[in-house]
Order: sequence, then structure tokens, then C-alpha cells
Amino acid sequence: MSISANFSMQPSDETTQGRSIIRRLLFIAFLLSCFSITVFAQSPEFNEPWKNPNIAIAIDPFEGNDINWDLLATDTRVVAIIHRATIGDRVDRKYAERKIEAKKRGYKWGAYHYGKPGDPIKQADFFLDTVKPDKNDLIALDLESPDATKYMSFEDARTFIKRIKEKIGRYPLVYANNVVTKAITERYGNDDVFAKTRLWYARFRSTVPDFPLGTWKTYTIWQFSSELNCSASNRSACLYTVPGTEYDMDVDVYNGTIEELRSKWPFGE
Repeated sequence: MSISANFSMQPSDETTQGRSIIRRLLFIAFLLSCFSITVFAQSPEFNEPWKNPNIAIAIDPFEGNDINWDLLATDTRVVAIIHRATIGDRVDRKYAERKIEAKKRGYKWGAYHYGKPGDPIKQADFFLDTVKPDKNDLIALDLESPDATKYMSFEDARTFIKRIKEKIGRYPLVYANNVVTKAITERYGNDDVFAKTRLWYARFRSTVPDFPLGTWKTYTIWQFSSELNCSASNRSACLYTVPGTEYDMDVDVYNGTIEELRSKWPFGE
């Protein structure tokens, strides 16, 4: 009996072969999933899109940046400006005058709020009272980091976003670097707030092989160049040089052509 029982405990050849086949199928499925992600991440919008002369360029200045408007106008690919408007409970000192100048010159205009710790409803209302956006103005929320002790928390961001939607009937874009994009994707996935926004992605490199798919499938705007990959002494290191600006100007590429940006701005649907 004991010999027979011990023998019966050994897996049959068919069982062993079946497990081997399952392991192989799982491994193949894993490879295919990795391949599909790699293919997506290496698609054209993640591979130096600014080198395509038909792709639209935007800049996003704040009060610390200098702009020579006449020189800026020589680059006809720069068709939009997204300016910092508010930082927590403070107004950017250059916002109002630059909004007037940019619109006078025919640029598409946008404003963003730099999220800080504190009441997100008050911040949302303060932002809207400051920018007074019309239907053609892009609006965005800047989420700099998952560190809620220094920046707006993700939960407060959800409240801010819902407040904006409640007040003006459309969602703001969300500005997020790769760390923030990945953290939101892992924490919230395809939720009922973040997933309804468009992504303003910040990643200062030529290509992106590891975009964190989930909450967003891709970017609408990609901030690809700033003082993080440039310097005053080595301006040639900048991935894109915008006339009339210094090395520290943040430069963005739109995921589409100049004509598409003009027709789809401010991406609030």
C-alpha cells in the first residue's frame, strides 16, 4: 500500500508535459506584452517628434523667463503659449501682461496652476478668478511630485480637477513628469477623474522607451526641453532652440500638426 501510495503521488508524464506547455505559453504571452509596450513607446510621437517640421511647438514660460516677442515670431512652428498663472495662492507677476501680448500676436493661449498643499477648492477658484478663461483658453494643473508635503496631493488634485469641471464645464490638462504619471497610473488607473483629463507630459530626453501606460494612452503635449538638459554655456545641448528665449525656456511639442493644434485647442472636450 505505501509503495503504491508513494507512486501515485508522482506526477504523470502528461501532467508534467501539460505544466511545461502552460509555462511556455505564459512566457510567450509575457514576451508579447513586453513587445507591444515597446512598439507603442517607440511610435513616432515618442521619437524626437520636434524634428518633423509639420509638428507644432509650444512654450510654457513663467515670470523668471525672458521673451523677445519679435524674435519669437520668426519661428512659425511656435503657435501656442501656456503661461504659469498661479502658484498656490500667489499670482505670477508676468501672467497678465503676457496674456495680452500673446493674444495680440495671435498665439493660442493657456494658463496653468502650480499645485501646492492647501485647500484645493480655494486654489481652483483662485486660479479661475485670476485667469478668467474664455472658451479658447487652455487650462492645466501642474503636479510636480508625489510628495504631498511640498506639492498638491493626488487626492487634492482630483478635487481641484472636479471643481474646474464644475465651474467651467471642461477638464484641465494634467502636467506630470514620468514619476508622477507612473504613480497616478499605479494608484488610480482608469478612474473617473484623472482618466478624463489630457496629459501634459514632462520628460527631458529625445525618446521615451518606457511611457507608463494606464491612466493615459499617450500625451497631448510633451515638455521635452528645459534647463534640465540645457545650459547657458552649451546652448547646443538644447533639444530645440526657440528664438527670442534663453536656454531655460521650457519647450513643448504637440502630438499633432500645427493645423491640428489650432483646430483642437484647448483640448477641453
